[in-house]
Amino acid sequence: MKFKILLFTLSFVTISLMSFARPIVDSVGVKDNDGKKLILFKVKAKDTYYSIGRRYNVKPEVLMKFNGSKKATLTIGAIVKVPTDIPYKKSTKEIAKKETAAQKKARLAEEAKAEKKHKQKEEAVAETEVTEQQSAPERVVAAPAPVVQQPVQDNLPPTQYKVSAGETLYSISKRFNSNVDAITKLNNLSSTTLIPGQILLVPAGVAAAPVQPVASPVVSVENHTIQNDSPAVAAINKDSANAAEHHLNANKYGLYEKNEKGVATWIDDASLDPNKKFVLHRTAPIGTVIKITNPMTNRTTFAKVVGTFTDSEATKDVIIVMTKNVADSLGALDKRFRVDISYGSPNE
Repeated sequence: MKFKILLFTLSFVTISLMSFARPIVDSVGVKDNDGKKLILFKVKAKDTYYSIGRRYNVKPEVLMKFNGSKKATLTIGAIVKVPTDIPYKKSTKEIAKKETAAQKKARLAEEAKAEKKHKQKEEAVAETEVTEQQSAPERVVAAPAPVVQQPVQDNLPPTQYKVSAGETLYSISKRFNSNVDAITKLNNLSSTTLIPGQILLVPAGVAAAPVQPVASPVVSVENHTIQNDSPAVAAINKDSANAAEHHLNANKYGLYEKNEKGVATWIDDASLDPNKKFVLHRTAPIGTVIKITNPMTNRTTFAKVVGTFTDSEATKDVIIVMTKNVADSLGALDKRFRVDISYGSPNE
């Protein structure tokens, strides 16, 4: 009999100890609160801020302030957030998920690196092909004899001219036997950008020494043959070592090297093949081959001028517009980026 009483007593003590040792089970769950454990408690009948605070050793006023409550009453089924100073330990699933994200990030970085290396290799091959085409003339043709400009007549007043769409200072100066500098000074222009409908004062003409016609090699760029403009390529290649100089004497073709710095942009246009190295420029004659450098990546490529452009929201404040192929060759990361350009021009 005594043995049975002793056995019963030991069983009761063991059950009591297990009950007291059992941790508090949070009714909903826990969250991470800046590295601390945040308990989500579901209100039951007769629960108050006082009883909940006593349960988790948190002052009632702290609970009310943390939950933004002004009333001490609670609604059955409501969730009360209980902040504690207990460190928050991440579960095995969260740790596994974090490691998976890190591995994914590393894999994407490797893929991006491999793609960049492949693109650089393709660009190097493309630029080599363009350089070989420029350095290997197919035939020689005679450049047309330039028009000899007449001396200025002091007694002739300047002509008023209304600018049409697509016209440039260069084309207007040739129309009136003048030059860009004379028109710019006469109209006090601070930019070479022209707006359709703009009225310009154009001087009657400027004296110029006659230029003898010379033989001009044909240069093929991206399967398009350029005649009479290949001296621009010769001027750029010959004087590239002196790129720091902004004003050079005319070469044997009567061309001057023009250097410009500014913003470039690339466009998607149905009239321009995005796979070809084509550009639009405000003043450079169509067919001119322009050397373009991206100072951010130190990449250089050559492209052919196929037209002009007018100011719009997409081309505002830019000096050159190009196809996607040219932008990719320069390693451009944005739609608009800074470039240095150089090309041959018949005007200083």
